Amino acid sequence: MMETGLILPTREVKPRQKGLTVLIDNGAPLNLFIDTIHSSRDYIDLVKFGWGTSLVTSFLEQKIESLREHGIDFFFGGTLFEKFLSRDRVGNYYDYCKKYNCNYVEISNGTIDISNSEKARFIRQFSNEFTVFSEVGDKDSSKAKDQESSEWLENIHEDIEAGATKVITEARESGTSGMCHEDGDIRTDIFDEILDSGIPIEKLIFEAPNKKMQTFFIDHVGSNVNLANIALSDVISLETLRLGLRSDTFNI
Repeated sequence: MMETGLILPTREVKPRQKGLTVLIDNGAPLNLFIDTIHSSRDYIDLVKFGWGTSLVTSFLEQKIESLREHGIDFFFGGTLFEKFLSRDRVGNYYDYCKKYNCNYVEISNGTIDISNSEKARFIRQFSNEFTVFSEVGDKDSSKAKDQESSEWLENIHEDIEAGATKVITEARESGTSGMCHEDGDIRTDIFDEILDSGIPIEKLIFEAPNKKMQTFFIDHVGSNVNLANIALSDVISLETLRLGLRSDTFNI
């Protein structure tokens, strides 16, 4: 960033452990993807190939090559892991991740009906060879609204103890489930209890697919909050929010 004399929030340089920006690729055209990565590489820490899109995305190898060229890692959406698990094909999922030389995997149970303890068993298994991001929260909004904050805390602790490097809080790419009400408002009961729990904030990644959510987390946690499910088109926009260069976070 150019020298201006402005005093702005301090951002860690890559590789960062906090203040992560995790993009979601939902099957963007190859050239758009490559141009975004090249143009905004300093502000992108990881890319998630959302849900099961990697299985039907053209030019996946070229996208991964572009990421590696710019020192950006990637992982496949947790829903893909759940699809393999639901068909009793976890071994095939392992092979799939190895095929693409993944360093990261996401382990979740937001779609299929398995206990968090069973999910933690897979976290332990995969953490022997991968950096594991786990995810907590239900994708079904009708179920998510009944999840108490105490259950969220219990699951986060269990995932970390099982070997998850970071825990992602569910919000979906629509921002209408998990930690969100169906109208998109943050469930502050869950958020406040997580903040008060003593869990290191750098261990958490909050899904924040829209400006409203991004602003909320930056206002309440700070510029170096870990955020995920960021659209390719929002990389620069988010960085300006982190630095107080938009009206929404002007006084940060």
